[in-house]
This record gives sequence, C-alpha cells and structure tokens, in this order.
Amino acid sequence: MTGLLPYIAVPVLLGISNIFMTFAWYGHLKFKAAPLILVIVISWGIALFEYCFAVPANRIGHTVYSAAQLKTIQEVVTLCVFVVFSFLYLKEPMAPSQLLGFALIAGGAALVFFKP
Repeated sequence: MTGLLPYIAVPVLLGISNIFMTFAWYGHLKFKAAPLILVIVISWGIALFEYCFAVPANRIGHTVYSAAQLKTIQEVVTLCVFVVFSFLYLKEPMAPSQLLGFALIAGGAALVFFKP
C-alpha cells in the first residue's frame, strides 16, 4: 500500500475495531442481571470482529508507522471511542478531570511521533 491510504486506513480500521472492543468490554454493564458466563461468551464473540479490523489495521499501518506509533494511535482511538460510548451508551458524563486526564494522555502520545 502506498500513498495516503495507509495513513487513512489505520485510524478508520482502528476506530471500527475499538467500537467492537468497547462494546465487548463495557456493553454488558447495562445488563448486570445477565449470567457472567453468558456475558463472557457474547463479549468474546464481539471481540472476534474487533480482531478482524485491528489485525489488518496493524498490518497495513506497519508499512508507514513503527509498532510503538501504531500502539499509540490505538490507545488514543480507544480513549476517543470510550468517551463517546460512555456518554451516549452508558449515559455517564465525563468529569472535567477525566477529560483533562485524557487530554494529557493524548499530549504524551504525541511525543511518540516527535522526531528530534
């Protein structure tokens, strides 16, 4: 893959991947009465789709990013997806301190891309 495609494909695929993973990890919190084994099996099934997007994202991304940069992109995408998920699905507003903490993490993540 050449040109801009890897740079565009990575965040898009990781975004889709993280939507699946966020539902796998946190979606069951609305269904606390469901048996734990059922929640685990369903979450595992959802996570399969996460891998179907994450693996190609990393394979494609490694043509233009280092592994550390790919992991950093994934973490920032995860935080962005989680903030939206938490607010819209779980109906849990983000406190200013949480948003500031996430912003500091994003700022630290930017250092991974800095080339002295």
